[in-house]
Amino acid sequence: MRTILVVASETLTGGPLLERARAEAADGDLRVVLCVPRRSTTHGNFTYADNVYEAAQVRVDLARGVLREIGIDCIGEVGDPDPYSATIDAIAEYDPELILISTLPEGESGWLANGVVDRVANATQIPVEHIVTERSAGSPFDVTLVVANRTTNSDALIGEIQQLASSEPAGRERLFIFLVPIEGGDDLAAKRARARLTQVVDRAKSQGMPAAGLIGDPDPYTATMNALAFFDVDDIVISTYPQTRSGWLRADLIERVKKSSGLSVDHIVAEPASARAGA
Repeated sequence: MRTILVVASETLTGGPLLERARAEAADGDLRVVLCVPRRSTTHGNFTYADNVYEAAQVRVDLARGVLREIGIDCIGEVGDPDPYSATIDAIAEYDPELILISTLPEGESGWLANGVVDRVANATQIPVEHIVTERSAGSPFDVTLVVANRTTNSDALIGEIQQLASSEPAGRERLFIFLVPIEGGDDLAAKRARARLTQVVDRAKSQGMPAAGLIGDPDPYTATMNALAFFDVDDIVISTYPQTRSGWLRADLIERVKKSSGLSVDHIVAEPASARAGA
C-alpha cells in the first residue's frame, strides 16, 4: 500500500486537496497520513495547551471522516507547532512516497512566507507537491461556531442548532463546532467544561448532526476569538442565561464578538433549570 503524507491546517478539507487525494486513490491501494501542526492562540495572555491541541485534532478528525466517506484509508495526528518540524517528524515516522503540502494563497499563508514548502523539498528526496486552496474552496461544510457553558445542553440551544441543520440546502452539511470556555480556569472548571462539551457533542451526533468541539480560555471573548483563528467559521451562535443571570451579557459579549468578527451572531437565551421548574 502506498503512503501519502498530507500536511495542512486551514485548508485540510478544501476541494483541491480532496480532489488530489481522490486522484491518487484511483491508482490503487492508498493510505493517507494527515499531519496538522498545532497553532498557537492569538488572543489572551496565556496559552491553554489542551485547547491548542484539540483545535488541531478537530481538523484531523473532520478530514479523516471526509476522506473515509470517499473510500480513502486515512490516519492522522497533531504535529509540532512549526510546520517544517511537524513535516520532518511525520516523514521519519511514516516514510511516505509523496508529500502534499496544502496552503492558502501567497500573501495569506504564513507557511509560504516562511518558505516551508521549499525547505521540505530541499530536506528530503521524496516528491513534494504544493496545493494552493482558497479559503473554504470546495469545503463540504458550512461551519457554525456554538459558544456556551452552563447552557450548553439546554433545549433552547439544541432546538436552534436543529433548525440550522434542517435549513441547509441540498448537497451541503452544517458542521457545529462547540466551544465551552473554562469558567474559573482551574482543574475542576476544566473538567466541568469537558463534561458539558462531551454531552452536547454526543447529543448533536445522536440526532444526525455533524459536530465537534473544544474547551477554551476562561474569558469567553478570548476563547471565541481564538476559535475563529483556528477554524474558518460561517456564523456564530452564543447561548447565555437571561440578562439578570449572565455575566457574559453584562460584559457585552454578543456585541463585542459581532464587531470583531464581522460575522452573523445569533444569541440564544436559555432559562436556568430552577426557573423552568418554577414555571
